[in-house]
Amino acid sequence: MDLTILIAIAISSIVVIGGVVGAVVLIVKQSGRQLEGKEEQAIDAPIEPADQRDEDSAQEPSATDQRPVGTDVPEAPRGRLARLRERLARSQSSLGRGLLSLLGAGTLDEDQWEAIEDTLLAADVGVGPTTELVDKLRLHLAADGTKSPESARRILRDELIAMVDPTLERSLNIAGDDGKPGVVLVVGVNGTGKTTSVGRIARLLVADGHKVVLGAADTFRAAAADQLQTWGERVGASTVRGPEGGDPASVGFEAVKQGIEDGVDVVLVDTAGRLHTKSGLMDELGKIKRVVEKQATITEVLLVIDATTGQNGLAQARVFSEVTDVTGIVLTKLDGTAKGGIVIAVQRELRVPVKFVGLGEGPDDLAPFDAVEFVDALLS
Repeated sequence: MDLTILIAIAISSIVVIGGVVGAVVLIVKQSGRQLEGKEEQAIDAPIEPADQRDEDSAQEPSATDQRPVGTDVPEAPRGRLARLRERLARSQSSLGRGLLSLLGAGTLDEDQWEAIEDTLLAADVGVGPTTELVDKLRLHLAADGTKSPESARRILRDELIAMVDPTLERSLNIAGDDGKPGVVLVVGVNGTGKTTSVGRIARLLVADGHKVVLGAADTFRAAAADQLQTWGERVGASTVRGPEGGDPASVGFEAVKQGIEDGVDVVLVDTAGRLHTKSGLMDELGKIKRVVEKQATITEVLLVIDATTGQNGLAQARVFSEVTDVTGIVLTKLDGTAKGGIVIAVQRELRVPVKFVGLGEGPDDLAPFDAVEFVDALLS
């Protein structure tokens, strides 16, 4: 092959290769310009709003989901005592079993009747109620004619239910006047579990669909307001508090004021754990009541009693009832070493019902009191 032909072939190859390279470069440049145009368009274009339907549903939760994120859903009040019945039965088994073993033994002599009296007195039933119950048991057992354990249990159950009195009004009165919230004042001595009871009652009310404001009027105990606020936050209830050592009556007043402004159903006011032997502090409790009632009627005054204190709890109850017109009792620690007879004794002493009982350490271990459930637990 001559040199001319070789040169021609080489030149042709170079031209072809150059054309291919040029085409590739052109394609790349055009792609780059298109990409840049799209990026500029994306930058300049307004941000598309999120799906309006999703946005609306996020801003407007359903009526059943109004609690703030992180709050608890309390257990419904109905059935709580039945759930806690085993604890009550376990703690009070000595009372029920002791009485049933004596009454079901057949014909009773005076020594056995005295043993029955001692069992009731040891259970803090009280002298008056014990005498009344023994007299009725004597009468019924004599008239019944049978001395079987089943008969004794039936008679004892009927008489205990009658003494605990299922006809008493045990619901919490939260109906305020003129559209204002009901105001529940909670009182009691140090160590009874008063602030905890206020928090638990708030949970009961929220579980029933009520809106609640808490008033931390225990300004003497440093941790009381913090403790109550924590309870409130767990169920979405606001807490009104004042400075440590401040005026408790002022806190109660402001709590009721906020409750009225917020349109809530109930204002729960926690007070300092006052010793019933300190008249000055008792006078201050009276002041709280007077100041609060300048804005709204106090619909309930609940006295918290540690059930393990027995007859000493009755002494406290007498003084508090003289100062604050107690309308209901909250018995705490009834699942421990408490003596169940205190239920009968305190109701007879104050002529007001036990409305709630505490039967554990959990946040929902406060139950509305039920006379029949209580007696059945004693005798189970």
